[in-house]
Amino acid sequence: MAVRFQLVIDCANPDLLARFWAAALGYELEPPPDGFASWGDYWRDVGLPDEDLGIGEDCIVDPGGGGPRIWLQVVPERKTIKNRIHLDIHAGGGRGVPLATRQERVDAEVRRLTELGAIAVRVLQEDGLDHYGVAMTDPEGNEFDVN
Repeated sequence: MAVRFQLVIDCANPDLLARFWAAALGYELEPPPDGFASWGDYWRDVGLPDEDLGIGEDCIVDPGGGGPRIWLQVVPERKTIKNRIHLDIHAGGGRGVPLATRQERVDAEVRRLTELGAIAVRVLQEDGLDHYGVAMTDPEGNEFDVN
């Protein structure tokens, strides 16, 4: 039986990354629990002191309920090494779509994500392989691919 899980991304600015990843993935900022006007109100009710609040939005969810919840967890240290896990954003349409069309779709998505604050790092393509992708980083340097 499958288990439910959330994906956690360590970061310095959860609000920035929550908004970036929500836009990148078609997710939305997670609304506060029923009965609370904000997440701050909820966490105060749980007993969290005010000095631990004020980081902004830090959770995003799939509005359709299919994808995992993503929590952007604030941590004191900056990213220093390559991720051991990363996201692949599938924009090309899969191998049933001609390579030239997939490349156009991927490049269009890369332009959109760049406008949101991502950085294109390198093209992932080799002669003779039926694959095209682009390695990117989010606004805090976390790696992901678009293919």
